[in-house]
Amino acid sequence: MEIRFRTKKLQRQYERSDAAVKAYGPEVARKYVLRVNIIKSAQSIDELRRLPGLACHELKGDRAGQWAIKLTGFFRLIFTLEGKRLEIVLIEEVSKHYGD
Repeated sequence: MEIRFRTKKLQRQYERSDAAVKAYGPEVARKYVLRVNIIKSAQSIDELRRLPGLACHELKGDRAGQWAIKLTGFFRLIFTLEGKRLEIVLIEEVSKHYGD
């Protein structure tokens, strides 16, 4: 599986934990790296949807075509897929799902 990042900043936060901790705090940073690694090892979107604790789901409205995975209570990892079997995943952003 190939993982791509929408920005160099997102890639740096994945590759360097200190950059992720600075941006999101230690808990979200740790889960960001873990979740990207889970996506890397998954064989299909159905496999991700079945994994407990991820709450993997397709988004609607303005974000139709994107998917979200839970990082913490409020934070989500947003990504898009290319191909039906997760050949390429584009990491779009880490977002605070419900605002402040």
